[in-house]
Amino acid sequence: MKSDGDIPAHVAIVMDGNGRWAKQRRRPRTFGHQAGLKALRRIVEYCGRLGVAELTVFAFSSENWKRPKKEVSRLMELFMRALDKETRELHENGVRVRFIGDLEAFSPELREKVRQAEQLTANNDRLKLNVAASYGGRWDIVHAARELARDVASGRIQPGQIDEDLFASRLELSGSRDPDLFIRTGGEMRVSNFLLWQGAYSELFFSPVLWPDFGPEAMDEAIAAYQSRERRFGLTGEQLRQKSA
Repeated sequence: MKSDGDIPAHVAIVMDGNGRWAKQRRRPRTFGHQAGLKALRRIVEYCGRLGVAELTVFAFSSENWKRPKKEVSRLMELFMRALDKETRELHENGVRVRFIGDLEAFSPELREKVRQAEQLTANNDRLKLNVAASYGGRWDIVHAARELARDVASGRIQPGQIDEDLFASRLELSGSRDPDLFIRTGGEMRVSNFLLWQGAYSELFFSPVLWPDFGPEAMDEAIAAYQSRERRFGLTGEQLRQKSA
């Protein structure tokens, strides 16, 4: 990573590989999820030091509900304990926490802990941490479309008023800039229904490192790849150079 290079303002991460990491050690998958939480703590801290303004992580997808009930139950227990343990420390370090996804799928107790975490950290501005839980990119788009359809049906807006900006304002990450850098760990090369709208122009980086082992060195590698690319957003390189001249 170039010390004088651009640091991405918003990084999105698919934290993949917890289960495989645990399997390599002949331990249950939940052991990998616990190690993954430690990795998240490392990366949140490192992003804060680098000056990354916003970090969005894929913690639990809408498809993950299909996993074995025992694993889902353990994940929910881990989620509850993490909220109890981590929120205060995040708050003390100036991190603002926001949860995105279909939170109605969670228990009332867990939803209340989510609300408390968001409320406690609402005024922090060192780093924004968005945790995608029970989230799917297609769900996000459909949910936004339904909201707009209700507004049209009620007469609050006209169909002709719907443009990209208005649509984006109804998505889960409304108010945030789109991710500059999209990282997936664990060696898989797909986006897996994460931030389908918001990631349209994100720079993609696929790391072979399993998430529990992902740390500052691996993060530096991802940022170095980001710094080596020219982000054109549909323009030519010549147009970009003229624009910045």
